[in-house]
Amino acid sequence: MPATTPPPTSLRAALVRPAGRGLIAASIAAVGVAAGLGGFVFQYAGGTSYLSPDPRACANCHIMQPQYDSWQKASHHTTARCAECHLPHAFVPKYLAKAENGWNHSVAFTLQNFDEPIVIKGRNIRSLEDNCLRCHGYLTHPQRSVARRPDDVIPCVHCHASVGHGEKAGLGGPRPNRPVTP
Repeated sequence: MPATTPPPTSLRAALVRPAGRGLIAASIAAVGVAAGLGGFVFQYAGGTSYLSPDPRACANCHIMQPQYDSWQKASHHTTARCAECHLPHAFVPKYLAKAENGWNHSVAFTLQNFDEPIVIKGRNIRSLEDNCLRCHGYLTHPQRSVARRPDDVIPCVHCHASVGHGEKAGLGGPRPNRPVTP
């Protein structure tokens, strides 16, 4: 009676068989293609520029050009760059926010599902408010201290919408199906 090979009992034993080697080669090829494609897209999109604090990086995307142009004319142009207002200041949260925003922006622009003019949302609103208070909190404490609940606090940009980017003129028209507010 001929001797038969028992079935492999470990992952290592399965991978050294001819069928397992094909799986390894296909996995390595898939990872290589994904890494190559990801690297190409990152380089093509100027990905390394987003790691810098240079405000021009924010204008790499054509939709941000009006915000960049208006920031250059606004009152905070000489004292605050984009990241100083729009990102957390601690190292890890800052780069986590940059990564999350980069992912969200790339998906939105690839799928063309973004508001025009662009609208700040979610965590970015909280970062903006936190950074207003980081620099100007001593001025706002009397107004904020009278709020009975957190929802009663009026956001800084409610009254100071033009501080970071100047007047709204030239930043695009009203969003469709939304009332125009002064």
